[in-house]
Amino acid sequence: MAFDAAAHDPYAALRVRDFRRLLAGNIAVTIGMEAQGAAVGWELYERTRSPLALGMVGLVQFLPMLVLTLPAGHVADHTERRRVLIGSMLLAAVSSLGLAAVSAAQGAVLMMYAFLLLNGVARSLRGPAYQALAAQLVSRELFPNAATWRSTGFQLAAMLGPGVGGTMLAAFQLATPVYLVGAAAALVNILMLVPIARPATPPPRAEMTLASLATGIRFVGRTQELLASITLDLFAVLLGGATTLLPVFAKDILHVGPRERGWMLAAPSFGALVMALALAYRRTMRRAGTLLLRSVAAFGVATILFGLSRSLWLSLGLLTLLGAFDSISVVIRSTLIQQLTPDEMRGRVAAVNSIFIGTSNELGGFESG
Repeated sequence: MAFDAAAHDPYAALRVRDFRRLLAGNIAVTIGMEAQGAAVGWELYERTRSPLALGMVGLVQFLPMLVLTLPAGHVADHTERRRVLIGSMLLAAVSSLGLAAVSAAQGAVLMMYAFLLLNGVARSLRGPAYQALAAQLVSRELFPNAATWRSTGFQLAAMLGPGVGGTMLAAFQLATPVYLVGAAAALVNILMLVPIARPATPPPRAEMTLASLATGIRFVGRTQELLASITLDLFAVLLGGATTLLPVFAKDILHVGPRERGWMLAAPSFGALVMALALAYRRTMRRAGTLLLRSVAAFGVATILFGLSRSLWLSLGLLTLLGAFDSISVVIRSTLIQQLTPDEMRGRVAAVNSIFIGTSNELGGFESG
């Protein structure tokens, strides 16, 4: 398994105006949502002192993904994808404003979970549409370069977001302002999406049936490269994810405050950002299958060592390595999905990928908790 990148111009995908808009909007909302995630974990652990309460954050956001992601893939293939994204961002803004209101009033923890459930609905709608639209905005030869810059942008935002959240928590000792930042970030994303040009040919409309919903599953099942890369990532993160329990590691094991916890949340994204930039400048990615296996194995070793660490700086270094190794997997998987999937099926195949990734992240967080 090998694929070529537009390496003579590492910035080729960024020269496409609408792709830049899509990427900028995604960076903005990711910063807001990552900051919000840091605030949710901090507030819930402060109020409950329960690792299970942290694990429930993953579960309530996974459940709507399990139910809605396949229908969302169908919608992304038969509706203007930009409009789907805008609708999902409106839901995300409502979710963040709800969390802000509950936090300010010190309302019931159950209400926090209700708004996190709504955020899971927004994410379920957004994932397939975003991945499908990203591929629609660039030419086929730019797919690897676009996938790398999408990963770079996401990791940059995921690195900044927890830092923003941790700094605000340390300054205000209150989560409400962080949730308001999350709502504002969703609105900024909408502003970036509005000017994106509509596709010349609207996607064909079709009735949503079980057969239609299963199309993406069948395609992934018979495409060995996709099935192998997605499944490998699923089990690595499902059983090896460490970030959900970072409030426990920070407070009870490393004995540090919210600012240091923000650093810990940002460290994997810093490692992933450095790796993604390195991949952007590579001329080609040869023997991608072997590279994928090695990166997942290294991810596992770094996770084990992190679990044993009692030093903040060693933990930060290991979290950085976790992000770097994971970034390789993300770029390879994203490129394969874009290259091997026909445009009329991209939403449904992206939905299957979102279910696997959601299972590994959210359900893995619940398993850890």
